[in-house]
Amino acid sequence: MKRSLIALQMIVLAALSFAASAAAQEPESTPEQRNQKVRTVSIPISIYTKQELKEEQAQEYLAVDRLSVLENDEEQQIISIRSVTDAPLALAILIQDDLTSNFNLQLKSLRAFIRALPNGSRVMVAYLRGGRLQIRQKFTTDMDEASDALRIVLSNPAAAPRNPYEGLIDTLNRFDALPAGRRAVLMVSDGLDVSSGFDAASPSQSTDLDRAILRAQRKSVAVFTIYSPATYTRDRDQRLVSFGQGSLLKLADATGGRAFFSGTNAPVSFEPFLRPLKILLNRQFLLTYLTANMKKGYYRVEVKSTNPEVKIEHPKGYYYRQ
Repeated sequence: MKRSLIALQMIVLAALSFAASAAAQEPESTPEQRNQKVRTVSIPISIYTKQELKEEQAQEYLAVDRLSVLENDEEQQIISIRSVTDAPLALAILIQDDLTSNFNLQLKSLRAFIRALPNGSRVMVAYLRGGRLQIRQKFTTDMDEASDALRIVLSNPAAAPRNPYEGLIDTLNRFDALPAGRRAVLMVSDGLDVSSGFDAASPSQSTDLDRAILRAQRKSVAVFTIYSPATYTRDRDQRLVSFGQGSLLKLADATGGRAFFSGTNAPVSFEPFLRPLKILLNRQFLLTYLTANMKKGYYRVEVKSTNPEVKIEHPKGYYYRQ
C-alpha cells in the first residue's frame, strides 16, 4: 500500500476506516456489548519518531500508515482514536518531598513546562510525603495557578513517604472525577520502596509498585518518571540507586510512559527531559478498541504501525475484572 504523508491531526483517518465515539476510560462493557460477548478497552498511546525526540522538535507530518492492536497476540478492532484536539490532557505532577535540594533548581523549568501545556489541559500538583499525599493544587485548567503551586522540597528524611507508590495509587484514584480523555502522571522520585526492607526494594519485589502499575493500566493513565535522588539514598550504595531507577523504569514502561535518568546522580537540568516529554504528551492519543476476551485476568497489549520509523509508547497490558 502506498505510503502517504498526513497531518498529525489526521492520524485517525490513516489508522481507521471509520470513527466512533470513545468509550469509558476503564475497560467495561455496555449491556448490548455484554450480549454480544464483546467489550471496549481504552489505552493511552504516544506516536512519534526517534528523529523527533533526538532533535527535540515535532515534525509537522507523520507517515503513520496503518495502526493495529493485538491483545494476547490476537488482532482487535479499533473503533476510535482521540487526539489532543478532542481529548484534553489531564496531568498530575507528583514530587517526592524528601528529594535533595538540587531539585529546587528545577522549579523554573517545571513552571515553564506547565504554562506551555495546550489549552484545555488540567493539571494537579501534589507532594509525596510521610503519612499522606499533600495536594497543593487540585486539577485545574488555570496553568498559572498550577505552576504557582510548585514549592521547594523539604529535603528532610522525616518527610520521606513510606514508599512513593502509595501516593501514586491515591493520585490515580483522583482521575475518576474527571471526564474521559487523555491522562498522565509526571512523578519526580527516587523510586525506592524500602517499606519491607532493602531486599524487598528491587523492582521485582515491591508489591505497591505492582499495585500502582495495575491501577494505572486499569484507569488508562500513562506514568512518566524523572529520577532524582532523595536525602536517604544520596549517600547509600549503588544497589539502592539501581533498585529505584529500575522501579521507575518498570512503572513507565508498563503504563505507556517513559523514564528519564541522568546517570545515577541528580540531574543538572530537567530541560533535556521536559522537551521530549512535551513531544510525547502532545503526541498522546486515546485509542479505543473492541475485544471478545471476557474472562477475568491479565491481557497483554501491543500497538503496531506498518511504518517501521514510527514508534509507539503504550501500556504493556491491563487486568480485567468482570
